Amino acid sequence: MGQLRALILGLVAAPALLAAASGAVPVAVRAATEVDLELVLAVDASSSVTSWEFDLQMQGIAGAFRDAEVQGAIRAAGDLGVAVTLVQWSGRDRQIKAVEWTLVYDAASAEAFAAGVDAAPRFVTGGSTAIGNAIGFAQLLIESNAYRGRRRTVDVSGDGRTNQGVQTPALRNAAVEAGITVNGLTILNEDPSVDSYYRANVIGGSGAFVISATDYRDFARAIKLKLIREIGGPPIAGLPGGGGAPEQTALGRPR
Repeated sequence: MGQLRALILGLVAAPALLAAASGAVPVAVRAATEVDLELVLAVDASSSVTSWEFDLQMQGIAGAFRDAEVQGAIRAAGDLGVAVTLVQWSGRDRQIKAVEWTLVYDAASAEAFAAGVDAAPRFVTGGSTAIGNAIGFAQLLIESNAYRGRRRTVDVSGDGRTNQGVQTPALRNAAVEAGITVNGLTILNEDPSVDSYYRANVIGGSGAFVISATDYRDFARAIKLKLIREIGGPPIAGLPGGGGAPEQTALGRPR
């Protein structure tokens, strides 16, 4: 686990060095703002995703945060709000935070995050599929931000299986050990059985689940349902190092 931790830390070593050189105050020494949920939306931007398909993902996410039901789930999640960011990912060394952490707690702040998603360009274009490295990158974003979530979740969307980088279960397990839930949104147009792969290798933690979209045109429906469910999930995440097997569900329904 020590070597695995070192590998995860390596994913963000360069940005940390740049911050130190600039004299920026590390987040770790600042007072953290408590929130009901920290949420990383990790979006597939690999070679299998065309420009049109990528745009459908961005439009679906922005539209979901403008949706009255999603905004209602945000308000119902608690009084502290949801800290959310968006990541684009593909290969083992190709992950980028595309939208800054935003505290969302009402319709206006949800609209502001949606506008940030609309404005974000495609930073990652092409590359292999390294889901494990994307999870590791998301974990470090959660652990190094200015928030402390009562729940912490990584939401991975994609249409394929890992074909590069660290084996996905290893970094999924590291996230779960840190008290982070990993959920999945699978797009079935490339591989109709990728949802089974996600259930076995990607999702984990308290209340973890997979929701599937039949294709990218169905992404908007799926991400809306997924956000309503994970924002309104169990009030307390599993503690780091907690025992027991994670709950795993498929297509938004208990197995």
